Amino acid sequence: MSDHRSLPEPAPFTADDFAARLRRAAQSAQEAGLDGVLVTPGPDLLYLTGYAPVAITERITMLVVPVDAEPAMIVPRLERPDAEAAPGASILRITDWTDGSDPYLESAALLAATGRYAMSDSAWAMHLLGLQDRLPSSSYVSMTTALPMLRAIKDDDEIERLASAGAAADQAYEEIVTLRFAGRSETEVGADLADLLRQFGHSQVDFTVVGSGSNGANPHHEIGPRIIQEGDMVVLDFGGLKDGYGSDTTRTVHVGEPTAEEQEVHDVVRHAQQAGFEAVRPGVECQEIDRAARAVISDAGYGNYFIHRVGHGIGLTTHEPPYMVEGETQALQPGMCFSIEPGIYLPGRFGVRIEDIVTVVPDGGRRLNQTPHELRIVS
Repeated sequence: MSDHRSLPEPAPFTADDFAARLRRAAQSAQEAGLDGVLVTPGPDLLYLTGYAPVAITERITMLVVPVDAEPAMIVPRLERPDAEAAPGASILRITDWTDGSDPYLESAALLAATGRYAMSDSAWAMHLLGLQDRLPSSSYVSMTTALPMLRAIKDDDEIERLASAGAAADQAYEEIVTLRFAGRSETEVGADLADLLRQFGHSQVDFTVVGSGSNGANPHHEIGPRIIQEGDMVVLDFGGLKDGYGSDTTRTVHVGEPTAEEQEVHDVVRHAQQAGFEAVRPGVECQEIDRAARAVISDAGYGNYFIHRVGHGIGLTTHEPPYMVEGETQALQPGMCFSIEPGIYLPGRFGVRIEDIVTVVPDGGRRLNQTPHELRIVS
């Protein structure tokens, strides 16, 4: 068994990387007609500063990225040493507040009284309301609504982290299919998958879907006690974080030889996934990826059984913009990374899904998962 942990870790992001991201955030806010961006603990703060504090509900930590001034971050005084040690701290003006003071009044001093700001989707409502109370003429919009593409264009270092995470997930898949499925519970197989992801370098396992038999017809089935049987179709969807970036892949296997119908359904999904991939190129609207994959499934007579969008972005989190869904007219750009995961779900019977992470390159798409799409037979 190979060990993905033997590969060298990627070089850390530098202060220059974070400075460039902050400049891009300010420019994006200006282009959106905003006065700046407000970022609370979560993936946006990690992306812009490299700082990942413990998200304590009652204590506000907030990065302020104005369009016309230097970025600043306000933190609880007891957390200031950690904030100052963050990779991007040297390019920030850091202030603090103490317990017993009014953190919203001190935070408001960093904002324009009548400003309009994009705010992290993960911000606590109590902090947003506290700012609104101190600055009643200010207004706020969600980051995803105002700046959905802020983290969508990955640089080369980010893409290689995603590729490494994808390769590790591929290794986990190649190992899991050598193990026995029949006679074991979904929970047991899911635990094996989680162990393999960690063995091949994942620091965090976010999900291990093992949908056997009729459970596979539920796209987000939680693993459970069902015993996998000979003749079952089994959907394996798993991923997490490696070097801070996400993996997410799905393959569908069969315990023993499939029926003609099961093979047909799997082939339709496989062709749909390929059609979605072939539609990827710069300038194409996101919805066209969904349309390309969906057309294959609809033409085969299974359109009513494809019940979700075809893909989602991935990066510091496993679900983020852009989304490959009808109505999303955002044009693909090199560096965007997202899933293509069509599926067919026959209620009470079985399901099939095939998923790869793909990045946009100048002449099309590049797969970040390399395991075969053909229906794998397991024991």
